[in-house]
Amino acid sequence: MRKKISMRIWLVVLAMLVMGPWWAWGQEDVSDVELALGQTVYVPAYSHIYSGDRERQIPLAVTLSIRNTDPAHGMRLTMVDYYDSHGKLLKAYLKEPLALDPMSTIRYVIKQSDLSGGSGANFLVRWASDKPVNIPIIESINISTMSQLGISFASRGQAIRMP
Repeated sequence: MRKKISMRIWLVVLAMLVMGPWWAWGQEDVSDVELALGQTVYVPAYSHIYSGDRERQIPLAVTLSIRNTDPAHGMRLTMVDYYDSHGKLLKAYLKEPLALDPMSTIRYVIKQSDLSGGSGANFLVRWASDKPVNIPIIESINISTMSQLGISFASRGQAIRMP
Protein backbone atom coordinates (compact mmCIF):
# COMPACT_ATOMS: atom_id res chain seq x y z
CA MET A 1 0.00 0.00 0.00
CA ARG A 2 2.78 2.40 0.94
CA LYS A 3 4.54 1.69 -2.34
CA LYS A 4 1.33 2.55 -4.30
CA ILE A 5 0.98 5.90 -2.47
CA SER A 6 4.60 6.86 -3.04
CA MET A 7 4.27 5.84 -6.71
CA ARG A 8 1.18 8.05 -7.06
CA ILE A 9 2.96 10.98 -5.42
CA TRP A 10 5.94 10.44 -7.70
CA LEU A 11 3.63 10.42 -10.76
CA VAL A 12 1.88 13.64 -9.62
CA VAL A 13 5.22 15.35 -9.06
CA LEU A 14 6.47 14.16 -12.44
CA ALA A 15 3.28 15.39 -14.13
CA MET A 16 3.66 18.79 -12.45
CA LEU A 17 7.26 19.06 -13.60
CA VAL A 18 6.40 18.10 -17.16
CA MET A 19 3.09 19.97 -17.43
CA GLY A 20 3.98 22.93 -15.22
CA PRO A 21 4.98 25.24 -18.06
CA TRP A 22 1.89 24.21 -20.04
CA TRP A 23 -0.47 25.02 -17.18
CA ALA A 24 0.85 28.58 -17.18
CA TRP A 25 0.62 28.87 -20.95
CA GLY A 26 -1.86 31.58 -21.86
CA GLN A 27 -1.79 33.05 -18.37
CA GLU A 28 0.08 36.31 -18.39
CA ASP A 29 2.20 37.56 -15.53
CA VAL A 30 1.10 41.17 -15.34
CA SER A 31 2.76 41.88 -12.01
CA ASP A 32 5.64 43.68 -13.73
CA VAL A 33 3.44 45.87 -16.01
CA GLU A 34 4.00 49.49 -15.08
CA LEU A 35 0.95 51.62 -14.36
CA ALA A 36 0.91 55.40 -13.99
CA LEU A 37 -1.37 58.36 -13.31
CA GLY A 38 0.36 60.50 -15.92
CA GLN A 39 3.63 61.48 -17.58
CA THR A 40 5.33 64.02 -19.77
CA VAL A 41 6.80 62.26 -22.80
CA TYR A 42 9.52 63.53 -25.16
CA VAL A 43 9.09 62.18 -28.70
CA PRO A 44 11.82 62.66 -31.34
CA ALA A 45 10.52 63.71 -34.75
CA TYR A 46 12.31 64.54 -37.99
CA SER A 47 10.93 67.02 -40.51
CA HIS A 48 13.95 66.10 -42.58
CA ILE A 49 17.04 63.89 -42.44
CA TYR A 50 20.32 64.05 -44.32
CA SER A 51 21.68 61.71 -46.96
CA GLY A 52 25.04 61.24 -48.63
CA ASP A 53 28.37 63.05 -48.37
CA ARG A 54 26.78 66.34 -49.35
CA GLU A 55 24.16 66.04 -46.62
CA ARG A 56 21.26 66.30 -49.01
CA GLN A 57 18.05 67.05 -47.13
CA ILE A 58 15.26 64.52 -47.46
CA PRO A 59 11.94 65.94 -46.24
CA LEU A 60 9.74 63.65 -44.17
CA ALA A 61 6.08 63.61 -43.20
CA VAL A 62 5.72 63.06 -39.46
CA THR A 63 2.82 61.37 -37.73
CA LEU A 64 2.66 61.58 -33.95
CA SER A 65 0.66 58.57 -32.71
CA ILE A 66 -0.71 58.47 -29.15
CA ARG A 67 -2.25 55.10 -28.24
CA ASN A 68 -4.17 54.48 -25.05
CA THR A 69 -3.20 50.89 -24.29
CA ASP A 70 -5.55 50.52 -21.33
CA PRO A 71 -8.63 48.40 -22.15
CA ALA A 72 -10.66 49.65 -19.19
CA HIS A 73 -9.79 53.30 -18.50
CA GLY A 74 -9.55 56.50 -20.47
CA MET A 75 -6.95 59.22 -20.08
CA ARG A 76 -6.62 62.91 -20.83
CA LEU A 77 -4.11 64.59 -23.05
CA THR A 78 -3.22 67.92 -21.47
CA MET A 79 -0.38 68.99 -23.76
CA VAL A 80 0.73 68.14 -27.29
CA ASP A 81 3.43 70.63 -28.32
CA TYR A 82 5.71 70.59 -31.37
CA TYR A 83 9.23 72.08 -31.14
CA ASP A 84 11.99 72.75 -33.65
CA SER A 85 15.65 71.68 -33.44
CA HIS A 86 16.48 74.75 -31.33
CA GLY A 87 13.73 74.18 -28.77
CA LYS A 88 11.41 76.85 -30.13
CA LEU A 89 7.72 76.04 -29.75
CA LEU A 90 6.22 75.81 -33.24
CA LYS A 91 2.70 74.67 -32.41
CA ALA A 92 0.61 73.91 -29.32
CA TYR A 93 -2.08 71.48 -30.53
CA LEU A 94 -4.35 71.56 -27.47
CA LYS A 95 -6.26 74.54 -26.15
CA GLU A 96 -7.99 72.36 -23.53
CA PRO A 97 -7.58 68.76 -22.30
CA LEU A 98 -8.65 66.07 -24.74
CA ALA A 99 -10.18 62.74 -23.58
CA LEU A 100 -8.70 59.58 -25.04
CA ASP A 101 -11.03 56.60 -24.56
CA PRO A 102 -9.80 53.09 -23.67
CA MET A 103 -7.88 51.43 -26.53
CA SER A 104 -8.23 54.51 -28.75
CA THR A 105 -5.60 56.36 -30.75
CA ILE A 106 -5.16 59.93 -31.88
CA ARG A 107 -2.69 61.26 -34.41
CA TYR A 108 -1.15 64.59 -35.34
CA VAL A 109 0.49 65.08 -38.74
CA ILE A 110 3.29 67.40 -39.83
CA LYS A 111 3.21 67.73 -43.60
CA GLN A 112 6.24 66.66 -45.61
CA SER A 113 6.48 70.17 -47.05
CA ASP A 114 6.83 71.67 -43.53
CA LEU A 115 10.58 71.72 -42.85
CA SER A 116 10.35 74.16 -39.93
CA GLY A 117 11.07 71.53 -37.28
CA GLY A 118 14.40 70.42 -38.69
CA SER A 119 16.22 67.18 -38.04
CA GLY A 120 15.94 67.68 -34.28
CA ALA A 121 12.21 68.37 -34.14
CA ASN A 122 10.30 66.89 -31.24
CA PHE A 123 7.01 66.72 -29.41
CA LEU A 124 6.22 67.03 -25.74
CA VAL A 125 3.10 65.12 -24.77
CA ARG A 126 1.56 65.26 -21.32
CA TRP A 127 -1.18 62.86 -20.29
CA ALA A 128 -3.06 62.18 -17.06
CA SER A 129 -5.59 59.74 -15.64
CA ASP A 130 -7.70 59.59 -12.49
CA LYS A 131 -6.75 55.93 -11.99
CA PRO A 132 -3.44 54.12 -12.57
CA VAL A 133 -3.48 52.93 -16.19
CA ASN A 134 -1.26 51.13 -18.67
CA ILE A 135 1.30 53.55 -20.00
CA PRO A 136 0.33 54.66 -23.52
CA ILE A 137 2.49 54.08 -26.57
CA ILE A 138 3.56 57.44 -27.94
CA GLU A 139 5.73 57.49 -31.04
CA SER A 140 6.44 59.38 -34.21
CA ILE A 141 6.36 57.72 -37.59
CA ASN A 142 8.59 59.50 -40.10
CA ILE A 143 8.16 58.72 -43.79
CA SER A 144 9.12 59.88 -47.25
CA THR A 145 8.44 58.35 -50.64
CA MET A 146 10.21 60.53 -53.18
CA SER A 147 10.97 59.17 -56.66
CA GLN A 148 12.16 55.61 -56.13
CA LEU A 149 13.43 56.31 -52.62
CA GLY A 150 11.34 55.14 -49.68
CA ILE A 151 12.31 55.91 -46.10
CA SER A 152 10.29 55.21 -42.99
CA PHE A 153 11.11 54.74 -39.33
CA ALA A 154 9.51 55.17 -35.94
CA SER A 155 10.83 56.97 -32.85
CA ARG A 156 9.45 55.86 -29.48
CA GLY A 157 8.72 58.48 -26.84
CA GLN A 158 10.59 58.68 -23.56
CA ALA A 159 9.07 59.81 -20.26
CA ILE A 160 10.91 62.80 -18.80
CA ARG A 161 10.80 64.91 -15.67
CA MET A 162 9.65 68.46 -16.04
CA PRO A 163 10.83 71.23 -13.71
